[in-house]
Amino acid sequence: MVAAAVPERERGVMTGKEGFDRRIEPFRTELLAYCYRMLGSAHDAEDLVQDTYLRAWRARDQYDDTRSSLRTWLYRIATNACLTALEVHGRRPLPSGLVAASDPLGPLVQGEHAAWLQPLPDSLLDAGDPAGAVIDRSSLRLAFAAALQHLSARQRGALILRDVLSFSASETAEILGTTVVSVNSSLQRARTRVKEVGVRQERVSEPSAAEQRAWVERYMKAFELADIEGLKRLLTEDVIMEMPPMLNWFSGRGNYGLFMEWVFGAAGKDWLLKEVTANGGQPGFAAYQRVSHGYNLHTLQIFTVTDEGITRNSVFQDPDIYATFGLAAKLDDQGLAIAGA
Repeated sequence: MVAAAVPERERGVMTGKEGFDRRIEPFRTELLAYCYRMLGSAHDAEDLVQDTYLRAWRARDQYDDTRSSLRTWLYRIATNACLTALEVHGRRPLPSGLVAASDPLGPLVQGEHAAWLQPLPDSLLDAGDPAGAVIDRSSLRLAFAAALQHLSARQRGALILRDVLSFSASETAEILGTTVVSVNSSLQRARTRVKEVGVRQERVSEPSAAEQRAWVERYMKAFELADIEGLKRLLTEDVIMEMPPMLNWFSGRGNYGLFMEWVFGAAGKDWLLKEVTANGGQPGFAAYQRVSHGYNLHTLQIFTVTDEGITRNSVFQDPDIYATFGLAAKLDDQGLAIAGA
């Protein structure tokens, strides 16, 4: 996306609130996606975009469009805000990027004091950008977001700005407040590290959105029937399941089946499922478990789907994430939200 040319009468310092707001508002959605990639948290990304716009408003007298585009200027403000936040919060991994695989029938172990990677609800992208024209949604996939967590903050910025957003080396240096030589060095190290951690390039063999949803709809039907073999038929042989805030994760169709047998044995077989989409088109659902009167929200599950089947199920159990997705805490027997629950 290239910033539009500015009429001569509007060049130089911008002081009018209405005109300034009108010019910066179109960048909000792509800045949200950028901050999410940098931070790995939908909630933090929303806060940082708000902070970016506040900083931009306060510094509007300092902007000179003869020196840089408005888009580059906004990305520099957002990047500074993200780098400051990362000094405090650090990285947000998924369990598979933090500890060794677990026994699927072993005790669940909660990660103490860990800040986990969070999914990004598509509703946040669609609200500001219904056409989906300004961002590469495939670069928001959970696997790529998890791989970014292995990079230092500046390596992360260099990789996103250069390889995802296609800023030039000089623009990236301006945004990061460094030199072109430093940017190229950080980019090379970042590419090497992402390759080392073995991030899967799902988008190479990614089916259409409709095909992905069809896979997950079949999974949902098998889940509602507690059909273990039906679930396993939809999985690839090397499927991964992880479930923050638990440290437990495991790989393999057999292990997956063993764990789901335990789930249905422990939590029952009466569920209500609500479809969701996250991270630029990844299908998923919220799982509600039967209680005495209605259904309680149990987990949010986001799937990675390839032409061969489901390769990953990222299962989240976090009230903050539920709130970001606008999920009701409790449903009645007809699947309607219970007010005040």
